[in-house]
Amino acid sequence: MPNLKEVRNRIVSVSSTQQITSAMKMVSAAKLKRAQDAIIKMRPYASKLREVLENLSAGLDASDSAYSKQTEAKNVLLVVITSNRGLAGAFNANIIKKANQTIKYQYKNAQVDVLCIGKKGFDFYKKTDRKFFADDYTGSNNSLFDKLNYNSVAPLAEAVMQAFLSGKYDKVDIVYNQFKNAAVQHASTEPFLPVSPNTTSSSKTKKMEYIFEPNKEEIIKDLIPLSLKTQFYKALLDSSASEHGARMTAMHKATDNAKDLIKQLKLTYNKARQANITKEILEIVGGAEALNG
Repeated sequence: MPNLKEVRNRIVSVSSTQQITSAMKMVSAAKLKRAQDAIIKMRPYASKLREVLENLSAGLDASDSAYSKQTEAKNVLLVVITSNRGLAGAFNANIIKKANQTIKYQYKNAQVDVLCIGKKGFDFYKKTDRKFFADDYTGSNNSLFDKLNYNSVAPLAEAVMQAFLSGKYDKVDIVYNQFKNAAVQHASTEPFLPVSPNTTSSSKTKKMEYIFEPNKEEIIKDLIPLSLKTQFYKALLDSSASEHGARMTAMHKATDNAKDLIKQLKLTYNKARQANITKEILEIVGGAEALNG
């Protein structure tokens, strides 16, 4: 039978862990509410902006915008969005796995650099021979989630866009978790640059008539950068909400597992204690019988 003191210590240890996971669950639930509200409010704006862009750019050629330049993908930038902390289930592992699959199968003949937003992704890729986006941004993106807003994200998105325009990269993709609900997040690879003209011509898109001032080309010139920055920001909002949802779910499961483990340990403790009492009674009875004999 197990030692009673060891079982008692185990019960105390698991109870402490249960309190910690329960507290983390409540904190993540509060953060999830704010992050979920932010992404729900952002999606209609991003969708409408994309719809306007689709209608405006329907009559333009890919050559009319530098952001639409299509070339062979020899140099690729992969923006990998993870979290700064763990204890979120498979949240970070799924993103890293998705990024590695994208590199292995989609860009196996290309030179792929990574831009890691989040400490977990940076810690993984710094152990490999994969090159980072730029020294100025290496490991400096971990604070974005501390105060996530459009103004803090726009400079980073602008740097990525300028790297594409300069010809440093032929293609830019974003790997992040799309938020569905607190329990479901989908790891996905989303094209960022170049802007494909095929994605702007959907049969379901409602065609609108616009009055252009000063002209259509100038509006497109300003609208595409705004749309790209909004897309970049939306990916970070999606990832933030997904992180809190994944952590809340993981801590909920950990709390339930701790509760079940405590029940098992208490049952083991009671059985061991009862066995010791029975043993002592038998020893007393045996001693009394020996004296009577």
